[in-house]
Amino acid sequence: MFDVVAIGELLIDFAPGGVTPEGTALFERNPGGAPGNVLAILSKMGKKTALISKVGNDQFGSFLLSTMKDIGVDTQGIVITDQANTTLAFVHLDSSGDRSFSFYRKPGADMLLCEDEIDRELIKNCRIFHFGTVSMTKGPSRDATLYAIKTAKKYKKLISFDPNLRPPLWDNLKEAKTLMETGLAYTDILKVSGEELEFITGEKSLGKGSGYIQDKYGTKLILVTLGPEGCFYRYGNTTGKLATYDVNTIDTTGAGDAFLGAMLYKILNSEKSIELLDKDELESMIKFSNAAGSLATMKKGAIPAMPSVSDVENCIATAKLKNEL
Repeated sequence: MFDVVAIGELLIDFAPGGVTPEGTALFERNPGGAPGNVLAILSKMGKKTALISKVGNDQFGSFLLSTMKDIGVDTQGIVITDQANTTLAFVHLDSSGDRSFSFYRKPGADMLLCEDEIDRELIKNCRIFHFGTVSMTKGPSRDATLYAIKTAKKYKKLISFDPNLRPPLWDNLKEAKTLMETGLAYTDILKVSGEELEFITGEKSLGKGSGYIQDKYGTKLILVTLGPEGCFYRYGNTTGKLATYDVNTIDTTGAGDAFLGAMLYKILNSEKSIELLDKDELESMIKFSNAAGSLATMKKGAIPAMPSVSDVENCIATAKLKNEL
């Protein structure tokens, strides 16, 4: 039995790596892709995970497979193809460590995952199924992702969704919104940024936006990550906002994935059904997840920056909250 199985992109993040003596920009190769990042922190925290994805039959694909195996993510669901190269993403950081992306994906191997390549047994034998929308930007991976989500619902799995909006990857944003809404119909746990919440609902108010999603889709837990401002949550009629931790931020790549992976870790460890958590239990989980997200910003790259349980516990014990400064 797997704790978490995810479907989605597995790619290379090229992060800024300084400059040569002549002033030419350097980029560092890091493993990336949001679903893999979520599984990476879960595996580092001792959970059993597996990824459903597709990579190219090239050096980058081999590197990603090796990375997943090394961190303990099961790779039996990752398909290797000769039809396209492994997807590349170049990460650009501003002075505060916030990032933007340039993608080399026309097509990328992750886009070519087909429905008949989905290992149903992986989904059948997991506790939580996780997905995003990068794998839904184009076919055939769009249909494969939808098939996997429906399969997870059929098997009554707890379903986690991170829309992870990347506008450059969509032909048009109306289509992106439609597919996010399709995903929400199957979602139990939603992790969304403030910008993504507004994109989906048209509401700037976190309370109104999250309320709209809960009323329309019945989402059990909505987590709105707000970067340095922490996390807003909606759980039934209960809402709240918890501060994050003050750390030396270098690179925010993967911070939201670390947050979500840590949250799923806590949910897996809970002896209660997600519907039966009380406010104190939920806020303790979010506090832990905020610390994980903060720590992930202290190193370059996503997977290499994922913290352990002891790292997170130490952060909670020693670091100051942003609003205490």
